[in-house]
Amino acid sequence: MVDKYSLNLPKYAGEISPIISPVRSGEELEWVTQSICPYCYRVLPAIIIERDGRLYIRKTCPEHGEVEELYWGDVKLYKKFLKWESEGRGPRTIYTPLTQPCPFSCGLCPLHKNHTALINMVVTNRCNLSCWYCFYYADKAGYVYEPRLEDLLNIVRSARKQAVSIAVQLTGGEPTLREDLVDIVKAIRMEGVRHIQLNTNGLKFAELYLNDPSKAVEYVGELRRTGVNTIYMSFDGVTPVTNWKNHWEAPYILEVFRKAGMTSTVLVPTVIRGVNDHELGAIVFFAAKHIDVVRGVNFQPVSLTGMMKRFEREKYRITIPEVIKRIEEQTSGMIDEEAWYPVPITSAFSRVIESVSGKFKFEMDNHPLCGAATYVYVERSHGKISLTPVTHFIDVEGLFEYFEEKWEELVKGSSRLVVGLRIISSLKKFIDDDKRPKDLDLGKLLFNVIVKRSYEALGEIHYKLLFLGIMHFMDLYNYDIQRVMRCNIHYGLPDGRLIPFCTFNILEDVYREVEQKNYGVSLSEYVEKHGLPKGFSAQKYVRDRERLESTEIYRRAYEGVINQAIDS
Repeated sequence: MVDKYSLNLPKYAGEISPIISPVRSGEELEWVTQSICPYCYRVLPAIIIERDGRLYIRKTCPEHGEVEELYWGDVKLYKKFLKWESEGRGPRTIYTPLTQPCPFSCGLCPLHKNHTALINMVVTNRCNLSCWYCFYYADKAGYVYEPRLEDLLNIVRSARKQAVSIAVQLTGGEPTLREDLVDIVKAIRMEGVRHIQLNTNGLKFAELYLNDPSKAVEYVGELRRTGVNTIYMSFDGVTPVTNWKNHWEAPYILEVFRKAGMTSTVLVPTVIRGVNDHELGAIVFFAAKHIDVVRGVNFQPVSLTGMMKRFEREKYRITIPEVIKRIEEQTSGMIDEEAWYPVPITSAFSRVIESVSGKFKFEMDNHPLCGAATYVYVERSHGKISLTPVTHFIDVEGLFEYFEEKWEELVKGSSRLVVGLRIISSLKKFIDDDKRPKDLDLGKLLFNVIVKRSYEALGEIHYKLLFLGIMHFMDLYNYDIQRVMRCNIHYGLPDGRLIPFCTFNILEDVYREVEQKNYGVSLSEYVEKHGLPKGFSAQKYVRDRERLESTEIYRRAYEGVINQAIDS
């Protein structure tokens, strides 16, 4: 086993140490970390500093000078989240040797601190849209990347070497442009993957529905039957101005899902300051209105790719705390700031389950500033939607502190049976029965998760509540290598390597473009091979707006959502 703390690294970009821990200096918060120069990729020491209640990351390149960027929009929330920092135990399998400082030995290397939780598999880089903030698509890249089915299965097999349950997300480009998508899903399911997500704009489903509803339902139903658990659907707002991608089509997409039994959709808004951040509350109300098929919303503050001037970045930059504050304001305080917690708060629970069961379990030891989440209970009455975060009737902090205590007891050798029984008997003391929704027996749901320790038990909680998450992917300006080391959302390459999200997409000329181009073909070759019209843009989606707006399905989908958001 390689000792990752005593490696003699080769000279590279200043030979900076790969591990620097967070520190505090006096009364002022200082967090020493590492970053990279956005212009030459030199690995640089960086410091996160507090100013006016916000945090900024500052780094200085000897060639390109100082870069300072907003890192986190609220110091108070930062301190709350940092409390739940958890040191991961690594991927359990080393895929690439450490030959360069992080993030230039990705694949995963011995420095990585987390196992894979979600493996992104790009099935095509073709897309029927051309969004200006998108990481990439075939027209922009200049080639088509569409791995063979065997290549995709190699990715799954590589990830499963970690001997932990993983989720797979089929992504792109736009995955529904693959004619063999159903075959891909079926093959991945046969590899033993229990959770498959499809990341899509959904336009194909709406287009099919308008032309032949039964064919649309049949197609989505087949995806569901062969293994798609969740649709991860782009959805940037409730009005045409904010969501020109699929505002008109979303009502028909959800209608197809209802008829086909696809009842787990997560709406995924890319949040851009000054563009759609005034509609975040409305997006939550829209999700709650359609909770029969929408299970959650995962907000993604925009990653500012490309060489943007500082004033442009300040114009569009938004971080997790600002998203949380806007949701509170735009829901009339129903979803308050205190409802949100970082992802690694769940680690103690995972380790308790592992210790009780005696089997290695999935855990989320992400960097505490990578994401935030909460669950809310939805009530609808007389056209109005009421949202109650679980923190209003569960002592979340007390519950997870209790799990940490029990885990420590188990580590010290306490009886698994005794500790397990104590946990089960103590769950209800963290739930306020007077405030708890009467039709939500959360104690029973938690009991099932602990006793059954199954995917279905976790799913039952997911179906009783509306999940709200925020995941902020980095860019070259706010890049923090400590976050990369703790990433558990990985892209798979056909050669078996697994690359952290914020390495794969941000250092695209080191990883994504180089590696995928090796497996791709030129646009002209692809067009000729498939007999497509000259000019790749001929494949772009064209909508009939008048037809889309003319139906009762469209009207009902948005009815009341905007008004309640305005009232809030």
